[in-house]
Amino acid sequence: MAKLTLKSLIGKRSELKSLLESWSEMTNTDFLIEDTNQNLLFGKELQAHEHSFSVIFEGELFGFVHGNHSTVEIISQLLSMMLSKEAEKKNLGTEVLQLYQELNVIYNFSEKLVDTIEPEVIAHLTLEQAMHSIPSGSGVILVWDEEKSQLTIPASSDEKLFNKELLYSNSIEVLKIVLGGQSEIMSDLSNLKNKGIIDTEVESVVFAAMKVKKRILGTIILADTKADQYTAAHLKLLVTLALQSSTAIESALLYEKNIREVKEREEAMLRIHEVTKKFVPLEFISSLGKDSLIDVKLGDLTEKIVTVLFTDIRDFTSLSENMTPQENFRFVSSFNEKLGPIIRSHHGFINQYLGDSIMAIFPRHPNDALNAAIAMQKAIFEMNIHRQVKGLPILKAGIGMHTGSLIMGITGDENRLDASTISDTVNTASRIESLTKYYHSPLLLSNETLSQIGDHSKYDLRKLGKVQLKGKNQLISIVECINGYPSYELEKKRKNIDIFNQSLVHYFDQQFDDALLGFQSIIESDPDDHTVRLFMQKSLKFIREGVPEHWTGAEEMVTK
Repeated sequence: MAKLTLKSLIGKRSELKSLLESWSEMTNTDFLIEDTNQNLLFGKELQAHEHSFSVIFEGELFGFVHGNHSTVEIISQLLSMMLSKEAEKKNLGTEVLQLYQELNVIYNFSEKLVDTIEPEVIAHLTLEQAMHSIPSGSGVILVWDEEKSQLTIPASSDEKLFNKELLYSNSIEVLKIVLGGQSEIMSDLSNLKNKGIIDTEVESVVFAAMKVKKRILGTIILADTKADQYTAAHLKLLVTLALQSSTAIESALLYEKNIREVKEREEAMLRIHEVTKKFVPLEFISSLGKDSLIDVKLGDLTEKIVTVLFTDIRDFTSLSENMTPQENFRFVSSFNEKLGPIIRSHHGFINQYLGDSIMAIFPRHPNDALNAAIAMQKAIFEMNIHRQVKGLPILKAGIGMHTGSLIMGITGDENRLDASTISDTVNTASRIESLTKYYHSPLLLSNETLSQIGDHSKYDLRKLGKVQLKGKNQLISIVECINGYPSYELEKKRKNIDIFNQSLVHYFDQQFDDALLGFQSIIESDPDDHTVRLFMQKSLKFIREGVPEHWTGAEEMVTK
């Protein structure tokens, strides 16, 4: 702003000049006004003058008034008074301009804060604005982390007037500034210099507390190497910026906390969802037309044609007698861990682990179940190779399957739900699995399953006849699949499969002599074929004892 002078006060168009001219005419007096350099500002040169008075304002000489009349003193006093009024106007204008500039800074700063919700970005914007509006050599923002009980520095300037390591150290001097909640221009910097917190060249420090209501977030500190750099106006502006940024940072931190909590809840729900999928198969939930377990409700059900597969460890009671409960549990777990992935890889899902048994459902196609069963048998063979090396008894497992209608649904009550399957298909599959012990065969399937397998030529099959299961009136045809045997055993059975099938025709036609010859020829080349040995012994019995009345060839199971 232009410096206050008599020349600026007495301009060509000023009211004061007009007033002086009127005064000269009314009093019929001549006087002249000069500045300190004796430049004529008003009036005409006088050859001589009796009176001279200085124009002084606030102890500063601004010029002189010369004339031959006593009223010249009044003119000098008037000029001093006008200088005072002009100074007041200029000061008021300066204050208004500063206020406008401050409001403009605050408004622009608020606009910037609206565009971000990241605490560190807000801190950088705040420090940048503070150092732009308040001339400073360096600046830093310190924020108190309540969770970690330590100071953080989200923003700092490039100029190294602060020792960051000592700021991080939570020293008493720094904590007093940060947590004291005060805002001030520091007069004594000796303690901070002696502690090495600020550079020895620093001569001015101002700081403002960052507060939200009664909670102290931190502080903004500015420093400069010039003495008396900061004024009350600077402090006032810094306090305003600190309060604005505090509110924005608090909102950003709250937003981050909410996002973090939502993310943690989502992750927790995802973990729960992943865990529940292991207890209730996703395929089961999908079959009910639901996306996740939380969508199901009591009474939800669906009916589908599926293939149900059961597998069971043979002679498990004998195996478990020599194991502790912990060893027993680990044994069953390792067995299930081996077979579970095979079931899933063939588009099936495990409906239940029943101790040493597994119940699996194949909703897509019976081929999936049969291929899975063959792969499971081969996996058990691999397990036995390792067990034999360790001197452990070999494992045997029976696998049975049946295809039919199945209802899957949610049963229970409001406080305890269970994913259940209700169907005679399940019972029949379980009974067929139990027949593996009777027929001494590891893999049996019903004719209902076989009839839905399109290309039978892919498998080596032996039809074992019909069975009347306990509690059932309808007969069910049983088929053996031998593809799961080790290669050396499979080749022997393949060579004899035609003889076996022809011998079984003789057997059901009650031509037991012919059947016996066929079975005996198989045993000669494959003495370990216990399924053939079963039919051979039954043929011998009928030859010796005769055929019971009303015998149809169907096996009647008296136990489940």
